[in-house]
Amino acid sequence: MFGFQNSCVVLESKASCRLTDVNERHFKTFNHFGNGDVHVRGHQRVPSDTKEFHEATKRDALIRLRKDLDNLLHSADDDKKATVQKEMCGFEALFHRFLQEDGPSVEWDKIEKLPQDAVKDYSSLKTPQESEIRAMLDKLVVVKLNGGLGTSMGCHGPKSVIPVRNDLTFLDLTVQQIEHLNKKYSANVPLVLMNSFNTDEDTEKVIRKYKGFQVQIYTFNQSCYPRISRDSLLPVAKDFNIEADIEAWYPPGHGDFYQSFQNSGLLKKFIDEGRDYCFLSNIDNLGATVDINILNRLLGSDRQGDKPIEFVMEVTDKTRADVKGGTLIQYEHKLRLLEIAQVPKEHVDDFKSVKTFKFFNTNNIWARLESIERVLNARTMNMEIIVNNKTLDNGMRVIQLETAVGAAMKCFDDGIGINVPRSRFLPVKKTSDLLLVMSNLYSLKYGSLVMSPQRMFPTTPLVKLGDNHFSKVKEFLGRFANIPDLIELDHLTVSGDVTFGRGVSLRGTVIIIANHGDRIDIPAGAILENKIVSGNMRILDH
Repeated sequence: MFGFQNSCVVLESKASCRLTDVNERHFKTFNHFGNGDVHVRGHQRVPSDTKEFHEATKRDALIRLRKDLDNLLHSADDDKKATVQKEMCGFEALFHRFLQEDGPSVEWDKIEKLPQDAVKDYSSLKTPQESEIRAMLDKLVVVKLNGGLGTSMGCHGPKSVIPVRNDLTFLDLTVQQIEHLNKKYSANVPLVLMNSFNTDEDTEKVIRKYKGFQVQIYTFNQSCYPRISRDSLLPVAKDFNIEADIEAWYPPGHGDFYQSFQNSGLLKKFIDEGRDYCFLSNIDNLGATVDINILNRLLGSDRQGDKPIEFVMEVTDKTRADVKGGTLIQYEHKLRLLEIAQVPKEHVDDFKSVKTFKFFNTNNIWARLESIERVLNARTMNMEIIVNNKTLDNGMRVIQLETAVGAAMKCFDDGIGINVPRSRFLPVKKTSDLLLVMSNLYSLKYGSLVMSPQRMFPTTPLVKLGDNHFSKVKEFLGRFANIPDLIELDHLTVSGDVTFGRGVSLRGTVIIIANHGDRIDIPAGAILENKIVSGNMRILDH
């Protein structure tokens, strides 16, 4: 094994970084995966000569990668070299761990039963007195993960600028929510957007329209890492002209938040201001609003014990629709996130069991700012690597190395889970989700979606819309004269060339299937309750 000694994983020299000279502070910042040899999971049952061959191959891959990263750095503009250098050091550390780690990061038999108090029930939290709320809010920072594009839904630019309700975008709703808090409680909660190189420029233009709002908005960029060829294990990028070859680069997942937040200077700024916690969530999760009761548990009269809670993961009850979502486990005496990618193949069915693992991660995270700084400076931020395989437009097979923000939980002390209502998990990933949030299931109040009191059950309907005709937002909207009444809907499946007239009501279980070459027009005012509609039905104007 060969360990790495500093931020840029140098084999021979402890005092230098191959990319360029960096000071000791940068070493401490970027060697956040631990100093010394990387712990390798699993057991290799191979002859020693084969092992030595693999070690030599890894060593060669690292040396060749360093050379390519050097070349990339030299091609960067002079005013960007300091930033690029930091990012390439971070990437090299991640790549080194990727080479070293072997086998699953979790040994299944070592998973422990969750301690009784590990996951608090939301109903046990106390609501604070109104007089306490302002002081708590002034110690909070709201962070939204804003690195994603809307391409999967057929939209251009950042996903956060897709209209989702009353022509308001994800970003509009987020700003409205925080402004309402600030006005109601005379508080000053800032909004921080973590952009990627894909969304930064467009987001900066959009946020100008919020200048008159009672919200301070800050932005910073997560890292920009080179995609690696699966065959050569070398970067496919030839220079640092990202716009000229944008496919060669990628943002390395939301686990990059911690390091990029510190690098931006915002972590220190907010600590110096006396702020204690950040609340972080995906910008497309419309249920992820600031929760006063959770904040009270962290900072107010509901706080328990002498030690502050350093990390909170909001989880919610797992249903059969959530079987692939990450879950909370106790492992090596600490709470941690278990993702399906970490599960040995023979235990995937166990992982998906609703009985065995009752909760799944909403990716709503509360973290203590000083604790983030401590973990980063101590170089103990050690998140599992997610290897994401991609194929570029030119057919080249590449890998991108990513991390998940919730995976950092094991690096903190005194972490807990809170089992929150399903209403706090309302992500919009597909047009089927968009159908729900645009419907009369919800009303809009100060930027927050509130489920209609007419809905008999707190759960949302299960909706499946066919990819061929409904996956893109523009086409999806063109298939509805207006959004149907979904108050009494349990399950909806639509497949094929189907359109909906104005004032349609869907109740119970409704399945509408137009076979290839057929078309179904649901007439205006139709009420479909526990119906299967198939074949060919067209309403013609005359």
